Amino acid sequence: MKKYLNIKGSLIDFDSPLVMGIVNVTPDSFYSDSQQQTEEAVLSRCRQILDEGGAIIDIGAQSTAPTSNFLSAEEESARLMPALEVVRKEFPSAVLSVDTFYAEIAKRAVLDFGVDIINDISGGQIDENMFPAVAELNVPYILTHICGTPQTMQQFTHYDNFISDFLYYFSEKINRLNHLGVKDIIIDPGFGFSKTVEQNYELMAYLKYLDIFESPLLVGISRKSMIYKCLGTTPEESLNGTTALNAAALLSGADILRVHDVKEAVECVRIVTKINQFDK
Repeated sequence: MKKYLNIKGSLIDFDSPLVMGIVNVTPDSFYSDSQQQTEEAVLSRCRQILDEGGAIIDIGAQSTAPTSNFLSAEEESARLMPALEVVRKEFPSAVLSVDTFYAEIAKRAVLDFGVDIINDISGGQIDENMFPAVAELNVPYILTHICGTPQTMQQFTHYDNFISDFLYYFSEKINRLNHLGVKDIIIDPGFGFSKTVEQNYELMAYLKYLDIFESPLLVGISRKSMIYKCLGTTPEESLNGTTALNAAALLSGADILRVHDVKEAVECVRIVTKINQFDK
């Protein structure tokens, strides 16, 4: 099944998966090397993402680590908007994604700075105005699986049937978005969100079944705890494990990899794409 994404009237296909590079405008990311807090650091990081072959820049100011501070919309905006302004000025043609769960911030990012994609890790649950805002803005929306908030999500890892409940979550929310007129939906399984380490690996094993939704699939497992807890290491030591899981995700149909380490992910995509050309 051919998948497309409409970005400002241009159709992007996924004959070869894309890499999304992470820009954290925050002092409390779980992976300290990913933090960029000055204008110079933000621009340098964006330049690195593009130079290393990244197709999308994902900029966020709210950490999703369970131990992070929950920012108000005003606090998040104060961090995020200056970064979006300088990035759009420096890279006018870059495809930008904004990582936010506040509808008003999503609106301002799109209308004032031409952001192309809304990446809402709350699945529309923190701000009830997010789904209508996405419909109004008519931009692609990344729909993530999560229960609770980043601060409470690990309290919600009990499911009657993990995979069935997981699939129902997406079917219900996609139906709501479609009813509002939202057509370009990217599915993010939410690795690390409201899931135990074991559930994350079970989800990875079943990843290929998400093609039933006929939407592009984004996988973000970069240096997450499912890797370093399994290996008994740290986020800083988790690049090799990240690459292994990225390859597994690509072989199961991932269309976008959201990563800290762009060069390594781009190389992973090239190798898996080479394998897949013989599996038609």
